[in-house]
Amino acid sequence: MTDQEKTISVGLDRRQLFAAAGSAGLIATVAPSAMAQTVTPHSLVEFFQYDRLISVALSPSGEKIALLKETRENGERLTLVDVFSVNDLTQPTSRSRLGDFIADQMDWANDERLLIGLIQIVSRDARVRSDRSTITDELITHASRRMISLDTVNGGAVVLFENQPGALARSFDLGRVVDLLPNDPNHILMISREGQRQGGVFITGSSGRMALYRVNVSTGDAERIESGTDQTIGWRTHNGQPIIRVDLSRRGTYETLYARAEGSNDWRLLTRRRVTETPEFEFITYGDRPNVAMVASRQEGEDTSSVRELDLLSMTYGPPLSVRPDRDVSHGVLDDTGRYLGAAYYGDRLEYDIAGPLGAQHRALSGYFGGASNVHFWDVSRDHNRLLLRVTGAQDPGSWHLYDVAGRHVEALGSRLPLEANRLSPTESIDVATRDGRNIRAYLTGPLHGRPGPLVVLAHGGPELRDTLGWDRQVQVLAAQGWWVLQPNFRGSGGYGQAFAQAGWGEWGAAMQTDVEDAVAHAIRLKGLDAARVAIMGGSYGAYAAMMGAVLRPDLYKAAIGWAGVYDLPIFLDYERTTDDTPDDFIYTVWRNRICDPSANRAAVEAASPSRRAGEIQCPVMLVHGEFDEIAPKSQAEVMKRALQSAGKTVDYVEIRNAGHGSWVDEVDVELWRRYVDFLARAFA
Repeated sequence: MTDQEKTISVGLDRRQLFAAAGSAGLIATVAPSAMAQTVTPHSLVEFFQYDRLISVALSPSGEKIALLKETRENGERLTLVDVFSVNDLTQPTSRSRLGDFIADQMDWANDERLLIGLIQIVSRDARVRSDRSTITDELITHASRRMISLDTVNGGAVVLFENQPGALARSFDLGRVVDLLPNDPNHILMISREGQRQGGVFITGSSGRMALYRVNVSTGDAERIESGTDQTIGWRTHNGQPIIRVDLSRRGTYETLYARAEGSNDWRLLTRRRVTETPEFEFITYGDRPNVAMVASRQEGEDTSSVRELDLLSMTYGPPLSVRPDRDVSHGVLDDTGRYLGAAYYGDRLEYDIAGPLGAQHRALSGYFGGASNVHFWDVSRDHNRLLLRVTGAQDPGSWHLYDVAGRHVEALGSRLPLEANRLSPTESIDVATRDGRNIRAYLTGPLHGRPGPLVVLAHGGPELRDTLGWDRQVQVLAAQGWWVLQPNFRGSGGYGQAFAQAGWGEWGAAMQTDVEDAVAHAIRLKGLDAARVAIMGGSYGAYAAMMGAVLRPDLYKAAIGWAGVYDLPIFLDYERTTDDTPDDFIYTVWRNRICDPSANRAAVEAASPSRRAGEIQCPVMLVHGEFDEIAPKSQAEVMKRALQSAGKTVDYVEIRNAGHGSWVDEVDVELWRRYVDFLARAFA
């Protein structure tokens, strides 16, 4: 260390930080070169290593930059925060050793204080307990979350909500920041459980209702300013006042959004949306006029979502401000103050629609990184003179860079994972003509040697989600085994507009499935791949596509893997109908429209169910499911398993204890991927 560098002792008391907390679930395209043939791909475990840069943050003034890191010291996790002056990135001005915590969030509250979200693992008896049929995730069952305010100048840290011991004792999650309040450097807005009076004392976190709190970042003191419901999970605010409230259904399948004008106490229904698909509505920021919000939405008669204004007084929408044919807006681009700069879209890669110099700079920076990467404006200083960039790509798991606008200089800050780009596989986009004359986009990743070989189809979930040309750890793990990987954006995928998504309605097990088959045939022809060694796998809807593919094309697929999937559509639709707690059966209606109305054509729903046709499957099957999955209940996997066993078929079944809808941590994931790779290798042998 230099003389000017100092180590800041944080001095966190684990009992103070997580006192009596309850348990909770934690929620590039180039051709292979001759040189690449001599390079060894990364091993499977290297994709899950812990020595990594977690996040980077630019201070409000743009003069400081903080790096949040996770490493190992004497075999234990060590979380570090390094703070640099942007004028000297060679040595940190301070280093804070946070200890054995998982850090998952970092923001500047002001130019002196950093907000860091910490997760404590209460029990370490067994991080992962594994046998053939179960994997028990102890990390999820014994975890709690806190937010600290770290003084990067004078040293030390405070725990937010520290003045309310009831909050620390009764809430497992006290780490959710709602608003950084750019115009108030001393306070932020956070959410926690609402308190109750017990013996004349107000105890925070004692009830099931959520509340919004104004928290002092220097003292940790919290003051309640708004009450929600026991289903509220967040607010969107302006000048410290809530204008949009978000409630989550009890099963966690959909969100209800309410809005109100400034100064009003009257919440009005705004919209509802499923949580597992590309949203039809997204709050971006507050507008530059009173009672106007900037949102991304799709209105009646429009094919794509776009950015527009929402009048909070009349609850009416303005005309689209940014529109792209066949592309839904992904998100809004903001500066450090929350000011709207433009809209973001995904073609194959990230594209910005930003007027003026910033738009030109994004195009130039995309070219600077070779045109094969997604360049995100991670943070934009208030004066727009410094840009913090997060760059991702097929061969980049996420790297951060600082761009000085005036000096036109890019400085590399570090990578999300210490992986070597030349040991990662390139990805290319391919256009596929389907048998009925439709065009779909797919992504094809080859092994480093680039030679023909086995092909693994990796089908995405949703189904109204999509893949892009970006970092995908699953793809890279498969390609590192010497296999090709295909990601088809079949009809019904999200992000391409409503018409493309609705083209998949009623096509489960039909046109959505043949789109995948057509993409496979195209990839085999294009690269001369081994048509006798093709496997299919995926999660959620992707798991359904994998099993249905094995049913429909026993001649094509030599193995099928599904995790968190739906396999018996009549049972699933009945489950959604009987458990739907939404007004007007919103969620059931969504699924009925997408799959098929069983009351109108039950035979079609049964025929599109892999469990009802298990006898037609000829390849080995692996099923993985979370014990507490409420989106695709565990019974779906159990029904599929029993149907396969009754038909005399080979099935490996793994249940992830204490896990939900595919939400398991790296320790569990690496064990699963060992099993996936071994399973596929045996099928390809």
